[in-house]
Amino acid sequence: MNDIPLKKPVSDNNRLTRLKEAVSTVNKIIMGKEQQVMLAFSCLLARGHLLIEDLPGVGKTTLAHALATVIGVRYQRIQFTSDLLPADILGVSIYRRDQEKFEFHPGPIFAELVLADEINRATPKSQSALLEAMAEGQVTIESVTHELPMPFFVIATQNPLDLVGTFPLPDSQLDRFLLSISLGFPEPEVERELLTAQDRVDLLRDTQAVINPQDVLQLHQDCQQVHVSEALLDYVQALLAETRSNRWFEVGLSPRAGIALLQCSKAYAFLEGRNFAIPEDVKAVFPGLARHRMTVPHGMEFTVEEQIAGLLKQVAIP
Repeated sequence: MNDIPLKKPVSDNNRLTRLKEAVSTVNKIIMGKEQQVMLAFSCLLARGHLLIEDLPGVGKTTLAHALATVIGVRYQRIQFTSDLLPADILGVSIYRRDQEKFEFHPGPIFAELVLADEINRATPKSQSALLEAMAEGQVTIESVTHELPMPFFVIATQNPLDLVGTFPLPDSQLDRFLLSISLGFPEPEVERELLTAQDRVDLLRDTQAVINPQDVLQLHQDCQQVHVSEALLDYVQALLAETRSNRWFEVGLSPRAGIALLQCSKAYAFLEGRNFAIPEDVKAVFPGLARHRMTVPHGMEFTVEEQIAGLLKQVAIP
């Protein structure tokens, strides 16, 4: 890791300062979850989409709303239910008799930040309506393609599959999410503060935007400038190869997942204030990138998370 060049900051100081302020503001709303907030911002800056898997009531929706507020973007929440139709997400074309033509009425997907709440409560047909939007940044209605706004960031929440009335997301849909995180229950001291502090809804209402959509687009470019050494590329390839060794998982990570790992590591390094990525950045984002893409071999007693932790200990850091 000794081939890191000395470079100028990858972002102007003012924009970088405001980004750090945005992270700090979200941490004041989602208390005690600093690492999850870092991963959420890393996912945003790496142009990915985020899946939050957890029980109801731990702050999944609040995190999405807080992110939309601090980055000053349009926010739409889509409540996924068993009777939700693709048109309820994408929009519809309605015939205008007075003009003798169809007029497109965009659905809630046409916002910079979209919360797909409880995505696994909708049928696969409705879930798949998000695929083109998340992968291509556009939707096609009746052979007409409509561009989505930029930046475009989808946060989906998912309840555990052992709850009644859920539909597992297919692998193709899961792969559209760059990271998967879980918030979990707060620590006792944090929960005590939540019980006595200002209501989160009121706090969100009083929160102001810190950066704007143009800043986010520029930050996307800034993250691309983060330097990656040859030694770090060796480490990333070693991790990918180990996932494919059949020792840990049924199927290893794909080349697309490897590219996503590198992009997210660069975004994490940028949030740490560095213009170069290090193995610790890769290790920080790897569990979130791998946990929803991997399954353990049948009959193995370890969980996916335990296997990921073991793999990270096994692969030597250069």
